[in-house]
Amino acid sequence: MANFNTHLNVAFMVSGTLSLTVYKAGLIDDSGFLVCVALGTIGGLLPDLDSDNSTPIKLGFDITSFVFAFGLVMHWRSDLSLLALIALWLAGYGFMRYVIFHIFTTMTVHRGVIHSVPYMAILGLGLTCLSYYGLHLPLTTSWFYGLFLFGGAMVHLLLDELYSVNLSNMKMKRSSGTAMKFYQQKDKWWYLLLYVLIALLIYFAPPVTEFWQQLRNPEPWAQLKVGILPALLEDYLR
Repeated sequence: MANFNTHLNVAFMVSGTLSLTVYKAGLIDDSGFLVCVALGTIGGLLPDLDSDNSTPIKLGFDITSFVFAFGLVMHWRSDLSLLALIALWLAGYGFMRYVIFHIFTTMTVHRGVIHSVPYMAILGLGLTCLSYYGLHLPLTTSWFYGLFLFGGAMVHLLLDELYSVNLSNMKMKRSSGTAMKFYQQKDKWWYLLLYVLIALLIYFAPPVTEFWQQLRNPEPWAQLKVGILPALLEDYLR
C-alpha cells in the first residue's frame, strides 16, 4: 500500500487542483477554497483510521484528546481549583488518548469496514448534512465540502489499489481488492448497516438537484475558460 507521505501529498495536489478550479469558476469563495483543500487532504488520510500504528490515527487521537481535555477544563474552570483543573486536564487527555484509543483499535481491523467506499460515503454525506443543517452554510458550499472529503478518501483507496499491482512482472499482490471495496461477505451485517445509513443520509441530504443545476450552469465555466491561460500566452496564441 502507499505510505503516509504519498497519501498526504497526492491528496493535497488533487484537492488543491480541483479546489482552485471551482474557486476560479466562482462556485466557492476564498474561505471555501481553503476548506476544500483541507478537507480533500484530510479525506486522503481517513481510510487509515483503522490501522493501529498509522500516523493519521495517532495524530487524530492526539488532537482529539487535547481538544477533549481543553473542553473539560474550560467547562469547569470557574468551579475547580488550579490543582483540580490540572488533574482534570491530565485525566481527560489520558482517558481519550489511551482508554478510548485502545478500545477503538481493539474493535477495528485494518482494511476492514472503515477502509471501504460506503463508509467514506457516509462521512462525506454526513459532512454535507452537518454543513447545511448544522452550520447553515450555502447549499453549494455544503455539497462541495462533503464531496471533497469523499474525493480525498477515494484518492487514498485508489492509491492503495494501484500499489497492489506489482509493475515489474505485472502481477496482482495479495492486497489487491482489499482497498476500494463496496462489500465483504464476512462483514455483511456491518455493510448492511452502512448502506442503510447511506440511504437515510441521501433522503435527508440537501437538495442535490439544485446543486447539480449549479454545476450545469455554463456561466461559471465560461468565466473559468476566460482566465485559464496567462494574458501574455493568450495574446501569443491569437
